[in-house]
Amino acid sequence: MDLLDAHLIPAVDGVAFGLLLFVVAAGLSLAFGTAGVLNLSHGTLYAIGAYTGAELSDGTWGGLALGLVAGTAAACVAGAGLSAATAPLARRGHLAQALLTFGLALIGGDLLIQLFGADELPVRVPEALDSSVMLLGHRYPAYRLCFIVMAVLLAAFGTWVLTRTRMGAAVRAAADDPQMLAATGHNPRAVHTGVLAAAGALAGAAGVLGAPIIGPGPGTSENVLMLSLVVVVLGGLRSLWATFFAAVAVGEVQTLGVSLVPDLAPYLLFAAMAAVLVLRSRFAEPAAAHGPEGPAPDPVARLRGHLAGRLRRRPRGTPGTAEAAEASGTAGTSGADRAAEAAGADRAGAAPRGYGNRVPRWIGRLPGGTAWRQAAPLLVLLVVLISLPALLDAYSISLAGSALALGLLAVSVTILTGYAGLPTLGQTAPFAVGAYATANLADAGWTVGPVQIVLSALAAAVFSAVVGPAVIRARGTTVLMITLAIGELTGAVVNQLKSVTGGADGLVGFPATRALWGGEGMLEESELYNYALVVAVVAVSVTLLVLRSPAGKLLTGTRGAEARMRASGHPVGRYLLVAHICAGALAGVGGSLMVTVQQYLSPADVGFEIAAFALLAVVIGGTTSVIGALLGAGLIVATRDWVAGSWPGHGPLLLGVLFVATVYVLPRGLAGLRRGNDGGNGRSSEAPVPEDRPPSAPAPNPAGKVSP
Repeated sequence: MDLLDAHLIPAVDGVAFGLLLFVVAAGLSLAFGTAGVLNLSHGTLYAIGAYTGAELSDGTWGGLALGLVAGTAAACVAGAGLSAATAPLARRGHLAQALLTFGLALIGGDLLIQLFGADELPVRVPEALDSSVMLLGHRYPAYRLCFIVMAVLLAAFGTWVLTRTRMGAAVRAAADDPQMLAATGHNPRAVHTGVLAAAGALAGAAGVLGAPIIGPGPGTSENVLMLSLVVVVLGGLRSLWATFFAAVAVGEVQTLGVSLVPDLAPYLLFAAMAAVLVLRSRFAEPAAAHGPEGPAPDPVARLRGHLAGRLRRRPRGTPGTAEAAEASGTAGTSGADRAAEAAGADRAGAAPRGYGNRVPRWIGRLPGGTAWRQAAPLLVLLVVLISLPALLDAYSISLAGSALALGLLAVSVTILTGYAGLPTLGQTAPFAVGAYATANLADAGWTVGPVQIVLSALAAAVFSAVVGPAVIRARGTTVLMITLAIGELTGAVVNQLKSVTGGADGLVGFPATRALWGGEGMLEESELYNYALVVAVVAVSVTLLVLRSPAGKLLTGTRGAEARMRASGHPVGRYLLVAHICAGALAGVGGSLMVTVQQYLSPADVGFEIAAFALLAVVIGGTTSVIGALLGAGLIVATRDWVAGSWPGHGPLLLGVLFVATVYVLPRGLAGLRRGNDGGNGRSSEAPVPEDRPPSAPAPNPAGKVSP
């Protein structure tokens, strides 16, 4: 009883906080589970209601009612607008939706700050609710008890609407069988819009009523979104009551957990989220569907032999022999091997379709003309990068070095998203491992650049090997959520492990990196940039060599025909794990470069926003284009730090516009523009994100095209 008495108030606070999250998460669950929209701007809808309610609150019942109506209506209209914004992306999967809605969240957050200011707004409630009541001998705010009652009533009402009314039946039908819904005379598009409008209304109402609990201010939307995602993952998408109990559990961890186990509380939520997602991905896959995961008869050597045989059988310069070579080269080859070979055909044979018209014919007549065509973009980019120190000022050179570091992070995302089919929002985790490893090595006196690079890459690779098994068994949106949880857990460790990371203050003042043994520490921007350029060129060159090797072709074949690869005995899980480890090592190199160039490190450099930027860079360039990822990273850094410098305070707005424009204007990235729509065959250079499915099910992406 003494323990209950000591923690009664935090426990009740946890219920109130959890029920607030329930109201928000119910809307997020409705948008995702019914309308199929992964809405990363849901926290902004909450902020719209919170700011509106705070602005109209005057301490009277009329002010509260007016704020509730206005905030709910504003968020409802925003939700309906979101339906129109996501309609063109219906066939492009959840990755495009996530990027679009994240961009809209950046734009909305900037506009809210411009309208209401950057300070947290005070919220006034009616005098009857702005008091305390006795609860088991303790005084407790009356408003929070009132909110608890309203949230329970809302849960009951929502369950009744979804399960007992014709409107609820139409909503469920829109999620399960939209064709049948259309056959009954209902418009699935109208239902879709109504669902997103209702989800927005829930978020807006939660914002108005929850403003006295989570007031409107900087960071509110991000905090609410992350906690709501945890609730949705824990509670699932099928039951409001499951979401209800998950929200209460999250609220208790956030309040009661802090008072009971303060050291563990920051990790519990996202650890639970990752565990639930991993367990679901494992149980969703039939054990018999895996196929053998034991040793296979050296598939890399077998594929190399098949490719060599095809090249030997192909008469040089003889028209019309491609089909014969294909037939002879694939005779006796398993379906999975043919899929892997087809995935890399553009790399092994002729130039990509639609590419030759843009390259002078005399290049094709040179020895190795195909190689010249493929290497030309790399050479042009390299020449431009080498000439930058002579063209830019010191600040711009420093930004270019940061862009190279972010570019390596983006390339690591390309490996996982474009080649392995594992869309990720958590590559900032190995990026952070490499960054903090370099900072601590420098502080300990290990200032030689190559040593820092190798040890940071090794540390990031070990980290990726540890978390890799939790990632590689999932697909589609589940991978996004698992990697997001890993990234957030890493962020929690960064904030808590102050002896290693400096906590929220970060690290600064460590010795400068030396390019080689016996040299001096690099302090000039041009020196740091040249060092970063050399490291980036080496890392990207090694990456391209691996991706164009038979091992890389097996990886793209795994993405394009996973079931056939498994059926033929290929250890697909091992391929994906190796790809995850290598991508993590590359991200660690990028983190090491960032520390060297910046000479400081803060948690914001390795947070969720950087993960979203890296994923955007990949989409800008085309999900299978290494050069495109580098260019995308450069565009993001230029927009965030250079262009935004001429319009202070509006960096998020500019980045949000970049997100939205990229999703709409560059559906296949810069690589798609270069290929000229792939010669008119209609195939996209972007590797679509596979939907949630067992790893043994066929992937929806048939193309394994590789871009430089």
